[in-house]
Amino acid sequence: MAAVAALPVSLSGRFKGSFAYFTIKDRLPQILTRVIDTLHRHKNEFFEEHGEKGIEAEKRAISFLSKLRNELQTDKPVTPLEDELPDAALWNQYLDYQRNSSNGNGEPSWFQSPWLYVECYMYRRIHAALAQNPPIDNFDVFKEGKAQNFFESQEAVIALCTYFQELLKNIKDLDEQQLQEELFNLLQVSLWGNKCDLSFSAGEDSSQKSSPLQSLENMIPYILVNDMEKLWSLLVNAKKRNTEKSNVRVDIILDNAGFELVSDLVLADFLLSSKLADEVHFHGKSIPWYVSDTTKRDFNWTIKQLQSANHMWMSRCGINWEGNLKKGVWVYRDHMFWTLPHDFSSMAEVAPDLYADLQQSNLLLFKGDLNYRKLTGDRKWEYTVPFHQALNKFHPAPLCSLRTLKSDTQVGLKPGQGEQIQASEPEWMEFLLSFVGCHLLLPSL
Repeated sequence: MAAVAALPVSLSGRFKGSFAYFTIKDRLPQILTRVIDTLHRHKNEFFEEHGEKGIEAEKRAISFLSKLRNELQTDKPVTPLEDELPDAALWNQYLDYQRNSSNGNGEPSWFQSPWLYVECYMYRRIHAALAQNPPIDNFDVFKEGKAQNFFESQEAVIALCTYFQELLKNIKDLDEQQLQEELFNLLQVSLWGNKCDLSFSAGEDSSQKSSPLQSLENMIPYILVNDMEKLWSLLVNAKKRNTEKSNVRVDIILDNAGFELVSDLVLADFLLSSKLADEVHFHGKSIPWYVSDTTKRDFNWTIKQLQSANHMWMSRCGINWEGNLKKGVWVYRDHMFWTLPHDFSSMAEVAPDLYADLQQSNLLLFKGDLNYRKLTGDRKWEYTVPFHQALNKFHPAPLCSLRTLKSDTQVGLKPGQGEQIQASEPEWMEFLLSFVGCHLLLPSL
């Protein structure tokens, strides 16, 4: 029997000078500082709504977060969660797993443990700071930034909604080649929309100021891995195979709220309107996560904002999308697993219900960098390692990753391609947003 190749090491802050190191050293403390400032700024609001209890809760949450920031900056050991939220036991089991697999690096700590783990852990502790302090336990510390991103992307949102509503007028008359071109356009908009990530910018403005539709042709050279042709074939063949009794289902595992979410909703509407899919399932986060990730509240709020917009095509999109939800051809779901520290190769064991649900899909579209990191285990892979190998047996259904690079994990490149990028951009980690990938894993692999 052939020996199973050992997995590469996890990206970690223990590698000084690495992207992970600078993220933990600089960006994560900045995010915690912004969260503390947000709570300070809402002190009057908490008092108006909840009286002295609101002020006391705010003080306790800030104290909790200030202590957390100090633990991070001084590389203290990661401590077990002390709350009684439904996922706490799974988190603490994962900490035990880290302790048992520390490979002589001592007690799990902020800079010594895997970057993916400690970054997720920070967001879970932010959630605990609020959840353990009623009556402000339902306050989303990232809500303002997500709303601001949406409003500051208005020009791009209007352009995209207008383009799409004009497209819908003639969609029944488009031949297969034209449909394919439109799918590729909207996939690329969804792909480039992934640049709008507030966790990457530590909460600074990252809105989409202009329509990416105008520059799609110029952006193609920056797509490192492009499997869009395969994706088209997969959808067309799924439609041919499926009878009226069996719907074609596409799942979109969401990333950021704001412009990116609107681009995902347009793509989902196109899949239904073009008859490439019969139903679309969206998967969001059950708690505020990674600054700008989409929660159920964000999802519903975005559709309501579009519905009530005083722009005809924005409003039309919002009304149609609310209708899709009511008809059941769009389904929004969240699951605790998406905000656990586990990579996706653990899903079948840790969340068998979610894995079984995803197995019902004809295509899984994973949006964004965090999903890519969890798909590939956030490890120091060689650039040329095949995508399916990095997935480490995670394959509930055909899956595609649409991701703008915001971290240094990258697989599936041609020989020499990674080195060529590094040679052309010596400081390539500063230019990550220039490069994207559209990986597709088909059932034959």
